[in-house]
Order: sequence, then structure tokens, then C-alpha cells
Amino acid sequence: MTDTLIALISIFMGIFAAHGFAVINKKYSLGFIGNTMAGVFGSIFFIKTFGRLGFDPMSIMETGETNHVLFVINMLVSIVGGAIGVIAIKLIKSKLNP
Repeated sequence: MTDTLIALISIFMGIFAAHGFAVINKKYSLGFIGNTMAGVFGSIFFIKTFGRLGFDPMSIMETGETNHVLFVINMLVSIVGGAIGVIAIKLIKSKLNP
């Protein structure tokens, strides 16, 4: 795998997590486009913020082969980021529209 492919997989995991979280918790649903955007931005924000701890795509491919433990951590952080992105955007939206 390449760094770019790992980053794209991370973003897609964030999107799937955002949609899955919205299906489970209907009150946080932002619609298809809103959930997709929340998943993308939540995933990217979490990977850029917490990826500095050593599980960003560059660190996963540092040896030339995929470090599977770091890859799994990266995916889990993307999933959490996508779900929290939906929650954060829903809270911001509710504060702006009382």
C-alpha cells in the first residue's frame, strides 16, 4: 500500500462510521451529504491531530511494508473521528438554530 491509499481508506472509514452512527442514533443524522461531510472532516481532523503520535500514513509505511498494528490504530481513529464529527456538527448546528 502507499501513503495516499492509506489516507483514502482512512477517509472512507470516517464516512462509513459517520453514516453508521447516524443510522444507529437518528437524532444525530444530518442527511446523506451532511453525514458524508462530517465523516470526511472528522476523520481528517482526528488523523492530523492524533496521527502525530505515530500512526499517520507516513509512519505506517516507514519501513517500506505496511505496519498492520499502526494501520489498525489509524482505522480506529478514523472511525472515532467520523462519529465524533457527526456529533460535533450536530451540536454546532443546534446552537446556531435554536
